Amino acid sequence: MSQPTTRRGARRSSGGERVFSDDAGLLWSASQSREPHGAVVFACISDSRQPVRALALTAGERIGDASDDTLRGWLRDAPRIGRLM
Repeated sequence: MSQPTTRRGARRSSGGERVFSDDAGLLWSASQSREPHGAVVFACISDSRQPVRALALTAGERIGDASDDTLRGWLRDAPRIGRLM
């Protein structure tokens, strides 16, 4: 008889992804790239019609340490990611 296997998800470092609401009450996911001076990418969970946004972080900034107010500010400052032609 075969042994059941346990499926494990990809390991994420602490502070790798956050969920928060914007000023209008929409839920957003914020995920940080793995590079030390990477970017944070915002995707709207509540309304998939909202464009994805991204913002470069400065040294020492991490989404795991940021308050929801800080995440909302970064979202307001983040430009929309468009299609490349």
